[in-house]
Amino acid sequence: MIKHLPVMTEEVVRFLECKPGKIYVDGTLGGGSHANLILKATAPTGKVIGMDWDEDAITAAKERLKDYSERMTVVRESFANIKKVMEDLDIKTVDGILLDLGISSYHLERPDRGFSFRFDAPLDMRMDKRQEKTAYNIVNELSQEKLEEIIWKYGEERWAKRIAKAIVEERRHGPIATTKQLSVLASSAIPKKFHPMEIHPATRTFQAIRIAVNDELNNLNKAIDDGVNLLGSGGRMVIISFHSLEDRIVKKSFRRLAKGCICPNDFPRCICSNLPKLKIITKNPITPSLEEIAKNPRARSAKLRASERL
Repeated sequence: MIKHLPVMTEEVVRFLECKPGKIYVDGTLGGGSHANLILKATAPTGKVIGMDWDEDAITAAKERLKDYSERMTVVRESFANIKKVMEDLDIKTVDGILLDLGISSYHLERPDRGFSFRFDAPLDMRMDKRQEKTAYNIVNELSQEKLEEIIWKYGEERWAKRIAKAIVEERRHGPIATTKQLSVLASSAIPKKFHPMEIHPATRTFQAIRIAVNDELNNLNKAIDDGVNLLGSGGRMVIISFHSLEDRIVKKSFRRLAKGCICPNDFPRCICSNLPKLKIITKNPITPSLEEIAKNPRARSAKLRASERL
């Protein structure tokens, strides 16, 4: 059973404007916690399409939501493929889309998945086990320059160059096969006096490798653009992010889609004829209450943004 505390549950239901008779997509189904709340809020006739690319999540969600089988459709697929999933289901428009980004407590606490430096496990980090590329491939096969780029770009790690160099030097003695090996390398490459106080020194490196393995940021960009095109007029998109890279993409995408015009700023008038698709509902991101953070410390970095289809 997947144990995961859903974040900002009341806010999700409120900003999605859950109503009976409507269709909602939970693009990050996980163990089914948010979907369960949406199904309750849309009773007796609301429908939910739940998507997740993780086999364990799909199994857990189907069990948890079995009482809603007439109103719940579960699909094992990445939210990046939301357009194809809706085409396969012959659904033209939906009334709400939820994306709860990042990695769950379940994944971090499963040693065999290779996401965490807390356990000594094979370097994996795949959200979808059908995928061939793993963290092992990233760490052992990419050039020093490409590793540095990934760790800097996706981990925002100032010591990316030193960490990439340490990885490549270690590879000369044999492959880097476990999370412990990578953790020790990343930590030792950062001068001790610069080790962060609030997080483990390997945190940003692990985040970067995980994002690269699962192509998370490109998937998010695609899901937003395709998802907005699926929303009917007045439909809502609600996205919860947990780090600055994700939140920046959500913020910029919403602003771009709310602006419409893509002409250069120095053009005297618009010639692109692009019309705004969205109205931004949350001028500033919504964050968890102090009470929620006290119950679930991992919620502290969550930011919720919502927009509405024009």
